[in-house]
Amino acid sequence: MSGMRILVCEDDPELSAEVVAGLRGAGFAVDAAADLAAADLKASVNDYDCLVVDRGLPDGDGLDLIRAHRAAGGRTPVLILTARDTLADRLDGFADGADDYLIKPFALDELTARVRALCRRRDRPAAAQTRVGDLVVDRARRRVQRAGILLTLTPKEFGVLELLADRAGVTVTRTELIECCWDEMAEPASNVVDAVIVQLRRKLGAPPLIETVRGVGFLLTP
Repeated sequence: MSGMRILVCEDDPELSAEVVAGLRGAGFAVDAAADLAAADLKASVNDYDCLVVDRGLPDGDGLDLIRAHRAAGGRTPVLILTARDTLADRLDGFADGADDYLIKPFALDELTARVRALCRRRDRPAAAQTRVGDLVVDRARRRVQRAGILLTLTPKEFGVLELLADRAGVTVTRTELIECCWDEMAEPASNVVDAVIVQLRRKLGAPPLIETVRGVGFLLTP
């Protein structure tokens, strides 16, 4: 479950900014939409691992987005984020295809934990650990060890390394890294990927594990 990308559909600017910042701080790539139209457009062109959707939006009910997504065959997990706290509201949400329901006000840590759990449901569960040579990427604990030594990585570094480890022996393009590990605020032409790779190489030490495939991307090999 590497490079998790989330769409947050929330019309309150302050709350949206808080949620986006919290999820990005936890290592997710996050896009934001303030209404159904913007969310629908983003969901039609990007592949998200989870949708976080408010119900009371300027152009309708967030359930409309969920119903349309499910009707089109979409399987992306959805968490409803709302102040509507009655049992009937929750039942309506689940009936229309929501996977989880979080009532405002809420703790960012709880939101992050629920989003991470929903992302795990999206596809076949990945192994708790990925081993590439003497490198161990532990998803459950969000930890990385090399030759038995625990490494300190930022959430972004962990996300990039997790994706490279998942595809060990296969070249991962810069575009794939941008799409999976960053969000729409990242400029694909920038050197943001290179900067993270440089830091990862430094922290992983010798012998080097990450190769540069010139003009294409990066390759993790034991």
